[in-house]
Amino acid sequence: MNATTPNVRTPWAHHAIARLAHLSPAWFVLVMGWCGLAQAWLRATDVLGDMALGMSLVSGAFALLIFAILCVACLVRLNTHKTAVQVDLKHPVRHAFMATLPISLMLLSTLVAGLFWNVHPWLDQLLRTTWLLGSLLELAATVWVLGRWLRAKEQGGLQWATFTPVLFIPVVGNVLAPLGGVTMGFAPWATAQFGIGLLLWPVLQTLLIVRLVQAGPLPERMSPALFITVVPPSIIGLDMLQLNALMPVVWALWGVGLFFLMWAMTQLDTIRSQPFGMGHWGMSFPLAAFTTLTLRLSSAPEGTWLQLPATALLAITFLVILGLTLGTWRGLRAGTLLVAEG
Repeated sequence: MNATTPNVRTPWAHHAIARLAHLSPAWFVLVMGWCGLAQAWLRATDVLGDMALGMSLVSGAFALLIFAILCVACLVRLNTHKTAVQVDLKHPVRHAFMATLPISLMLLSTLVAGLFWNVHPWLDQLLRTTWLLGSLLELAATVWVLGRWLRAKEQGGLQWATFTPVLFIPVVGNVLAPLGGVTMGFAPWATAQFGIGLLLWPVLQTLLIVRLVQAGPLPERMSPALFITVVPPSIIGLDMLQLNALMPVVWALWGVGLFFLMWAMTQLDTIRSQPFGMGHWGMSFPLAAFTTLTLRLSSAPEGTWLQLPATALLAITFLVILGLTLGTWRGLRAGTLLVAEG
């Protein structure tokens, strides 16, 4: 019976497990996108009321479902495709996506805290533990990613041709810290971790501009990644509000985020010309982050003029993330995703 047991699972199970070899950590960007959308809907409750709250709950539940599925799939992959995991760790671009797992932990715990904080002590403790785990793993991922820069290029060190906005992802994780950490009672640590991201953001932004001059434009399939440049100023703006900073600083950061959004949108024709792939998800969390900051500023006395644009941004972000999700579902069914890179 034992000899025939594997055959019971064929062909579907073995085919599915084989495809997991191509499940890179970049798939956790789906969790980031849906968490960001949930936060944007939550912020819109001041304007849209219970409808927005309901959409936030649905979006957050969907993000949690995706996270659970991906965690199980990654454990199976780690057990059955160790070589593929090692390849991801050594890849000049994909290695930075390792930070998306701890970022997802931080985003999920921050979102649930925004919805259910002080509902029950055990839930608060669970959220604290989850957030702290994500925070520490994110810091470790940041040190590991940037530690590669100290190597020779032959050993996977920094090279202009492989420097892309994907390397901003660890920075994003660090600047996320105050959004949940302050509420959960980790304000000193969250602010310290925020400082790491605040240091690294302008460094990486400068390096990106130098890379574009030295090595030319990004590959066309990487064009959605340019939207990642929108995230640091947007999240830092939300952090500044959380830390009670001066409003002119927040407005300046919103302006920087707007500029980078407009800069990234110059690549829309190139993005539309590319076959759908996981790279398109690079637009999701940046749009959600900028939308959330815009919604937050629209509730300020001097920001009432932003209420209509903020609502329009929320609708666009929702449609984009919904479209990306449907595209992902179609790609999985058609077998065009979870395949070797061309």
